[in-house]
Amino acid sequence: MMLDTKSLLLEFSSKTGVSGREDEAVHYAAGLLSPFGKTVITALGSVVCTVKEPRPDGPHLLLDAHIDEVGMIVTCVDEKGFLRVSNCGGVDRRILAAAPIRVHTVDGALPGVVCSTPPHLSTGDKKNPKVDEIYIDIGYSREEAEKRVFPGDRVTIDTPARNLLGGIVSGKALDDRAGCVTHLKALEYLGDRSLDCGLSVVFSSMEEVGGMGAKTAAYAFAPTHAIAVDVSFARTPDADKEKCGEMGKGPMIGIAPILNRHMSDSFIRLARDNHIPYQLEVMGGRTGTNADSIVTSHYGVVTGLLSIPQKYMHTPIETVLADDVDNTAKLIAAYIAAFRDLEVQ
Repeated sequence: MMLDTKSLLLEFSSKTGVSGREDEAVHYAAGLLSPFGKTVITALGSVVCTVKEPRPDGPHLLLDAHIDEVGMIVTCVDEKGFLRVSNCGGVDRRILAAAPIRVHTVDGALPGVVCSTPPHLSTGDKKNPKVDEIYIDIGYSREEAEKRVFPGDRVTIDTPARNLLGGIVSGKALDDRAGCVTHLKALEYLGDRSLDCGLSVVFSSMEEVGGMGAKTAAYAFAPTHAIAVDVSFARTPDADKEKCGEMGKGPMIGIAPILNRHMSDSFIRLARDNHIPYQLEVMGGRTGTNADSIVTSHYGVVTGLLSIPQKYMHTPIETVLADDVDNTAKLIAAYIAAFRDLEVQ
């Protein structure tokens, strides 16, 4: 039975995994990957699966998507019991005021709220405080709060994932859990097909704070080829359409100096041959994804990038279309199936 894409997106979104504390999301993902091959969790908290061992000196393809999410990290409890925090990844501070949150402690999650000054008492001078200027109220005195919350505990905005109309899913952490779902679906589409290359999958940790999970996985696996999947900007009414893709038009095939042009061209040909919708994303240098670090591992890795169009990035209402995830997975599966003919030396 095929995994349902929308259900997977909703479940992945619900798991906690702020950078450096990806445990809940990683253990959930490990259970999904284990039927496809030997699956382990690395010292840095990535989950890796060996689908097919590469032949000695043979080609080896690594599929990467990052599993961590942006959030906040507790820095202290102040004298009145309020929590002070810093960002853990690129949190959009505009959405924090009056947000419901959860503090993830060693004993479980605690509910709380980001403090907000009533408009009746506000001068309007400070409408958008920095992350380290906000206060979080969990309802305890300092003494009680310090028994439960410690510096380093992670904080997420407490917003449930949900289905929207038209096959759209909205929730937190779809950057880049949507990429994780893509690789799971690609493995399903491959089925029992005989592979012409070694194949490994990494759902990598700490991308939002430097990409350490992907760097170490690429070093450990020493792949010859890699496909990174991340999200990129989908068009919204207030965005520059020249800088965005469109939801519903399929994967955004990356073209950039650091990406292998032959692989990008292969994606385009395969999409056309298999009637998979696609669009192009052209970058003049680095991509801002794990592809940047994977490509320089060892003596260099032939690397391609596919991005899923997403609205409202780095917010708790990130939005993707299930069909775009499925079409990205189909393109990856088509590439792997045709690898012998496409292989780049």
